[in-house]
Amino acid sequence: MGFVIETVFGGLMTGMLYSLIALGFVLIYKASGVFNFAQGAMVLFAALAMARFAEWIPQWTGISSPLLANLLGFVAAFVVMVIVAWLIERLALSRLVNQEGITLLMATLGITYFLEGAGQMLFGSDIYKIDVGMPKDPIFLFEKTFEGGVLVNKEDLYAALIAAAMVALLALFFQKTATGRALRAVADDHQAAQSIGIPLSTIWVIVWSVAGFVALVAGIIWGSKLGVQFSLSLVALKALPVVILGGLTSVPGAIIGGLLIGVGEKVSEVYLGPMLGGGIEIWFAYVLALLFLLVRPQGLFGEKIIDRV
Repeated sequence: MGFVIETVFGGLMTGMLYSLIALGFVLIYKASGVFNFAQGAMVLFAALAMARFAEWIPQWTGISSPLLANLLGFVAAFVVMVIVAWLIERLALSRLVNQEGITLLMATLGITYFLEGAGQMLFGSDIYKIDVGMPKDPIFLFEKTFEGGVLVNKEDLYAALIAAAMVALLALFFQKTATGRALRAVADDHQAAQSIGIPLSTIWVIVWSVAGFVALVAGIIWGSKLGVQFSLSLVALKALPVVILGGLTSVPGAIIGGLLIGVGEKVSEVYLGPMLGGGIEIWFAYVLALLFLLVRPQGLFGEKIIDRV
């Protein structure tokens, strides 16, 4: 029983990280109707910026404290992501208002390749390390309840707690602040929101900046676990099935979808892997998303679209 709980717990921790990345997709789609295929590249670009600034700032300033260097690197990387958000809105989105969905999708694909190329040009293409002080030693939980306890990696546990805190803060931001209500108004109806004085261009910059901040936190966590390398953008795209499962327009859906896929991956790898062969974690999420597309295209919490003729 302890091993089962250990497997499920590991899946929940991984799923929370998927949920954090999926929130970036949901936020941008809700506010602008754009499916942001560049979210994975944003995670990579943000992680590269964080890793390199944390390395460069001590060289520029003589700071010897790793904690202060990481903090300043985080601030510098966030400023870079806000600038990226502003450029995306000014140079791409504002010029493609009311265009077809496929046009906007192709624009985000172009942004993906631009960010990957710019990241390599500005920050280099080596594998970089992000060390924010998260402990990597395993610990045993519930030793009195289960024989041998439940083995948990401290880094995974801290990462899941950080991701959960970020998700909770974003939910409060959307529900309790004036800016969050404006974002929800824009998501419901662009024209109605504009008619009551909500500036769409400002809202889009804000939502891309928030998505950039989410990408930065996700990039730091994944970069700390795997190292900052260009395959990081592919890891981030694992959130695509999460969005399909939970629904493109639902913040709770992104959370539940991430947890379901995280647990499903771990359980299937442990219990089905020996029978079907390895690598189930690579394709499980996409197969599950495909099944949901066949029976419920809008996802678990997505809005059902009914066309009346």
